[in-house]
Amino acid sequence: MSNPFDPKAFEDLARRMADAMPPQFAALRSDMEANFKSILQAGLAKLDLVTRQEFDVQAGVLARTREKLDALEARLESLQSK
Repeated sequence: MSNPFDPKAFEDLARRMADAMPPQFAALRSDMEANFKSILQAGLAKLDLVTRQEFDVQAGVLARTREKLDALEARLESLQSK
């Protein structure tokens, strides 16, 4: 599965995490930022996630299926009452 996350979001979050480190670790900041980014990507890659676009498509399919089911139930009810 492709990565459903914006790489810029990873970079921003990794940068913010590195910025939050104590000043004593300033020399390690770039390494820590890269490591944070790697850890975030690896952790999220293990999750079974979809993009918002994929979710919206499936929600649309489900809504159309629900409409068809409702129509069929109404038709069945009509036929049974005759």
